[in-house]
Amino acid sequence: MILNISIEDQAYAVEVPDDFVTEATDFFATLDKDMDRGWQMSRDWVDNPDTEQRCQIIADRILGAFEHENKKSLIMLSAYILNKLPGTKTVYIDTNGEMQGTYFES
Repeated sequence: MILNISIEDQAYAVEVPDDFVTEATDFFATLDKDMDRGWQMSRDWVDNPDTEQRCQIIADRILGAFEHENKKSLIMLSAYILNKLPGTKTVYIDTNGEMQGTYFES
């Protein structure tokens, strides 16, 4: 599967093996457990992030994976989004400090 990542004026295609999307459930559960405690999303504290908010949080972590050139994390985090938001083709990551500005396109 391919997840397109758009960061400012740059676009990247991340190739995610199909089995990662369906079989990395332990990794996804770890991420969800961490977010179950609530999350600081830019200026707002969110007690219980919904699916879209969780994917916005993960997209912010994808941005960090790009900055640190961590390909393994990039693929696993992309797999999370593809698992939680099936049919997603592109993630537009907000880089202006507002995680809620990140959006997903099918």
